[in-house]
Amino acid sequence: MNDSKEHILLVSLNLFLQKSFKEVTMQQIVEKTGLSKGAFYHYFNSKEQVFEEVIAHFFTDLIITDYSKFSQDSLIQFYTDCIKEKNKKIGSSKMIDDTEEKTFTTNHYFLIFDALKMLPEFKKQHAQQQKDKLKAWTKMISVAKKSGEISSEMTDEQIAKLFIYAGDGSGINCIMADNFNKGRKEIQMLWDGLYNELKK
Repeated sequence: MNDSKEHILLVSLNLFLQKSFKEVTMQQIVEKTGLSKGAFYHYFNSKEQVFEEVIAHFFTDLIITDYSKFSQDSLIQFYTDCIKEKNKKIGSSKMIDDTEEKTFTTNHYFLIFDALKMLPEFKKQHAQQQKDKLKAWTKMISVAKKSGEISSEMTDEQIAKLFIYAGDGSGINCIMADNFNKGRKEIQMLWDGLYNELKK
């Protein structure tokens, strides 16, 4: 991607985070980029097109995770790999300003909600990722039970959902409280606590 297009996407992302998709106008985006209309329209014809590319460029990689890359030997190593991967993605994300400690705000979530409403392909990708996540966790729980690492009368899928929902819920709760970095530590503590209960 060339520098001008990257610049447009970054400026647009910041505007969408400040005002939401609905409130931002095409004119504001053009003016904020400092480009001429001709130069701008060489890359984009509409605000919707800009928004779609912003989501694809900044959010898709953050949301999509390849769980097959994580350890399949033990549940504790699997979820440790999950946490490391999420921290790595946040740390290298282009959508989070480097001027302060990297963080994720409620505005990022609102932008994702807009994308889920407006972009069918993004919604489809997100839904598939949720299915893949549950499948990967359920498979890992099954492996952990068979090896004797954990024991429970709950089904593999029930335990998988406990880990997933504890992680997702803690993350969202801390973002809503404007304390995303605390959320990452809390997920580790929650997963460790749940894991230790399952080991008994």
